[in-house]
Amino acid sequence: MSHHVSSAARLEAFSDGVIAVIITIMVLELKVPHQDGITGLYAVLPTIALYAISFAFVGIYWINHHHLCHRTDEADELVLYTNLFFLFCLSLLPFFTSYVLEKKLDSFSVALYASSMVVTGFSFLLLRLSIARRLRLAGKLETQDTSVQHKHLYSLFTYLVAIPSAFYHPHLALGLCAFVTVIWVTPTAGVKPREDASSPTSNPR
Repeated sequence: MSHHVSSAARLEAFSDGVIAVIITIMVLELKVPHQDGITGLYAVLPTIALYAISFAFVGIYWINHHHLCHRTDEADELVLYTNLFFLFCLSLLPFFTSYVLEKKLDSFSVALYASSMVVTGFSFLLLRLSIARRLRLAGKLETQDTSVQHKHLYSLFTYLVAIPSAFYHPHLALGLCAFVTVIWVTPTAGVKPREDASSPTSNPR
C-alpha cells in the first residue's frame, strides 16, 4: 500500500450515499397486498418483519460506520479498499432479503441470509481493523477500540450459530440475527475500557 491518504469525510459521504441506495432498493420490495382488510395485512406481515430486520441491520451499520469513521481524520488505501469491500457485501442484502421472502422463509434461504450477515460483519471487522491500524500508527488507539473488536467477534459467532439453527428453526435464526442488531444500537454498549479514563492513552470525546 502506498502512503496516499484522503479525507475520512469523503469516505463517509460516499458510504452514506451507497447505504441510502441500499435502503431505497429494499423499500421497493414492499408491495401492497391484493387482499383487503386484516387478511391482506396479515399476508404481508412476514415481508414487513423481514424488511424491518434488514432495515435495522443496514441502519445500525450506518450508525456504527459513522462512529468508526470519526475515530480517524484520514483514510489510506487500505481503509478505502476495506470500506469498498464492506459496501459491496452490504449491497447484497436486498437480494438475500428478497430471496428469503420468495422462498417463504424456508431453512436454506434463512441460512443463506444469516451467512450474508456473517460475510458483511466480517467485512466491517476488516474496516475496523484497518482504521485501528491508522490509530495505532498515530498513537491514538484506545483500549476501548480493542474491546469493541472483541464485541464484534462475539457478534460474528452469534451469526455463525444462526446458520445451522436455520435448518431446525428458521424463526429462531432470524431472532438471533435481530438480537445482534439490537446490541449494536449503541456502538459502545457493553464495552468497558480496561484502563481508567484518566489514563494518558485515553482520548475522551
